[in-house]
Amino acid sequence: VPPTQRRWPRPETAGEPEPEPVPYDRATQERRAARAERDLAALGKVNPLALEEFAALEERHTFLATQLEDLRSTRRDLLTVVREVDARIHEVFAQAFADTQREFEQVFGTLFPGGEGRIFLTDPDDLLTTGVEVEARPPGKKVKRLSLLSGGERSLTAVALLVAIFRARPSPFYVLDEVEAALDDVNLGRLITLIEQLRGTSQLIVITHQKRTMEIADALYGVSMRGDGITGVISQRLRELQAS
Repeated sequence: VPPTQRRWPRPETAGEPEPEPVPYDRATQERRAARAERDLAALGKVNPLALEEFAALEERHTFLATQLEDLRSTRRDLLTVVREVDARIHEVFAQAFADTQREFEQVFGTLFPGGEGRIFLTDPDDLLTTGVEVEARPPGKKVKRLSLLSGGERSLTAVALLVAIFRARPSPFYVLDEVEAALDDVNLGRLITLIEQLRGTSQLIVITHQKRTMEIADALYGVSMRGDGITGVISQRLRELQAS
């Protein structure tokens, strides 16, 4: 049969007419054959282990997908915990600040009769990053910034803030290291009044060189250097002496 009349067998398809025969063109068919050979060469050699490699990669993919889902689930749980902790921090800090703010106004009024002092938040809308500012106006002065106060006034304001925190959130004992070193006799007497109030509910360890502060103590411990260069500790219970 001449090439122009040859028909290749074709599977019968219901309802589809057979295509018209195409005249044979040698150059066209050679180009098609060359293109098919290039496509076949591009496929490369057949890998007999392809199915095993695919199974291994599929198993690895399944494992990583499971791990990724576990990480996402853990992240969701951690974010939930973070939100709960943040909410608890907001609640605890807000309560503690409100109590300290109230106590500071009272303590400041005791240490500075006729004066005004307050603490406030720099960013009340964000309690996790807010700062705390202190305003203090001793009697007879209009300034409120701590930097404009004298050294004794700044020391007494700092003591007022500490005592306010102590009273807002009491502790079994406190350690005070020469907090009255820069105070005069009048302010020292006011501080001693606060110490007397604190000792009713807590124990205090006070490091001091002030005689008036020592006089209100229950026990004294003195540290001195002896002649041989060895440090010695001397103790005395004042309450027992007063009782006797």
